[in-house]
Amino acid sequence: MLRTNTKLRATIALIITTFCFLQVTAGNNWNVPADKKTKNSTFKFDANTVKDGESVYTKNCVSCHGNPTKGNSLKSLNPVPPDLSSAKTQELTDGELFYILNTGRVIMPSFNNVLSEEDRWKVIAYIRSFNKNYVQQVSTNDATKSQLVKADIDFNKNTNRLTITVKATEKTGSVLLKNDEIALFANRYFGRLQIGESQRTSADGVAVFDFPKDLPGDKDGNVKLVVKINDDTYGEILRLKTMQIGIPTDKPALNEKRAIWNVLAKAPYWIIILYTSGVLAFGCVLMYLLYSLNRLRKAGNN
Repeated sequence: MLRTNTKLRATIALIITTFCFLQVTAGNNWNVPADKKTKNSTFKFDANTVKDGESVYTKNCVSCHGNPTKGNSLKSLNPVPPDLSSAKTQELTDGELFYILNTGRVIMPSFNNVLSEEDRWKVIAYIRSFNKNYVQQVSTNDATKSQLVKADIDFNKNTNRLTITVKATEKTGSVLLKNDEIALFANRYFGRLQIGESQRTSADGVAVFDFPKDLPGDKDGNVKLVVKINDDTYGEILRLKTMQIGIPTDKPALNEKRAIWNVLAKAPYWIIILYTSGVLAFGCVLMYLLYSLNRLRKAGNN
């Protein structure tokens, strides 16, 4: 019995060790596809893009990766997020960094639907600002090619499914966009609600989404849809369309009534009164202090 328990413990320990090793290995080795490694930004990095990238990095990345060059990444995570100014990170191509930001892995989240393509490149610009030897390779792809892309959206009432067909209208004819990542969102009061998971287009350039049967629309049932397309040639594309496919909801918008989250003109009266009283009180105190200081100055001169 003792030998059996010892063997069992050893087996469990081996499994845990193997799992931890695989987790760390998975976190450190990204296996970026060859065609993704060579992807570059369509705009040149400059002081402004670096500054914007720092702002995006601070909001989305610093909590785990810490401040570049400071070595203060979150050590409680496994694997520990690297300092992005390190030589190992700087050895990666821009395409590899972009792929990592897009896909995420293990504890690293995907920012594909969180940040715009431009913001993702700006983060990379900020990361590269810590590499004195970095020389940027700007993509020769025409950034305006995204204007050639069209997204046709059809809704089937019987199945409650949205069929999205994406294609580009080139001079040589219509080009179906195959194996592109498509994300679908519905505009809500405080942001976008993603509909289902992201899909890949078929050989016919088609992606299909199940639309919620209980999603509220406006009083006529209209829902504002946002289709986000990621294509290696045409870049990131957003297409908007309003469709009458939601549940008619004849209720005042949340931003129509007085509420604490609304603009000043529609803020609750008690907040307006409290704010005004605070400003007046501060002004009175400030005037009293100036008056007292003036009296002290006069008393000193006498």
